[in-house]
Amino acid sequence: MRYPCVEIDINKIRHNARYLVDYCGNNGIEVMGVTKGVCAFYPVVKAMLEGGVKKLGDSRLHNIKALRESGFEIPIYLIRIPMLSEVRDAVRLADGSLNSEVNVIKALSEETRAIGRTHKVILMVDVGDLREGVMPEDVLDVVGQIIGLPGIEFEGLGTNVGCYGGILPSYENTKVLVDLAGDIEKRYGIKVKTLSGGNTATLALLEKGELAPGINQFRIGEAILLGTDVTNFRKVPGTLQGTMKLKTEVIEVKVKPSYPIGEIGRDAFGNVPVFENKGPMRRAIVALGKQDCRIEGLRPLDESIEILGASSDHTIIDVTGRPEIKVGDIVEFGMNYGAMLSLMTSEYVGKMVLNSP
Repeated sequence: MRYPCVEIDINKIRHNARYLVDYCGNNGIEVMGVTKGVCAFYPVVKAMLEGGVKKLGDSRLHNIKALRESGFEIPIYLIRIPMLSEVRDAVRLADGSLNSEVNVIKALSEETRAIGRTHKVILMVDVGDLREGVMPEDVLDVVGQIIGLPGIEFEGLGTNVGCYGGILPSYENTKVLVDLAGDIEKRYGIKVKTLSGGNTATLALLEKGELAPGINQFRIGEAILLGTDVTNFRKVPGTLQGTMKLKTEVIEVKVKPSYPIGEIGRDAFGNVPVFENKGPMRRAIVALGKQDCRIEGLRPLDESIEILGASSDHTIIDVTGRPEIKVGDIVEFGMNYGAMLSLMTSEYVGKMVLNSP
């Protein structure tokens, strides 16, 4: 086996997909399975589909292209606003996309005419997180510019919270979509098919019965992939955790002081590190660094081990409580969404699938 390596339990991911598809479906909500967190890694995407997911979303056309080349023919949406420079590929590879710029949607329209296809558009509405989206007061006018465009199907409205501004989903900010959909239908006489009310973080609203009635789609990645909801700092009820773990190899073990020797300046990333003097410490180094992973998102599965810090290629851990650890041993870590995203993106980190049929 090549280390470092992410070990992926496909059975748990399949279970999470099945549970969430059933739970949301029983409440009139479809699940768009978001694959960007694992870079559309084939075995994980397959497990999502085996769990009942019937629509996929990814933020990278590179990943969508890989999905198409792997034979996935189900609807796939580009969930980051298309760049003008990638409109041609977006129309050819994705069935639809999330959008907020009229000029981009017009460019999508031009490309659809060139190949005789229809591209579905979900117009994003900014309800307070201040990432992407049209402001609510501008939505009706923007929809009026979209619905007449050739090759464009206005599918509905979407919103996103919890990713940039940290704004939590609420009855009030999901109801914004529902109210706007009613206004659109009244003014233009069209049916708003999809109200994409958020992501994993919005599941908590559904569980508490506080989701605005009318929301009929969630874009879910983290809850399927990890069984967690980092925005609300919780495990998602009904899902399994421990779907992925990182395995790293120890390359040095020595007793050293806990406080650096000499004048402290900035580290390789321009930060001034802060250290606590705990006296001599048995320290190990594993072959993993910030080039591979968002180290802050890791936690040692052995609670007697503590992460002390990392450089681009090395992660230093305190193994004072584990005197048996030696060079060549494997140390395992759990991860949050940010760490998973970086690990799955890194070509230097291996991926190993457990329980694959």
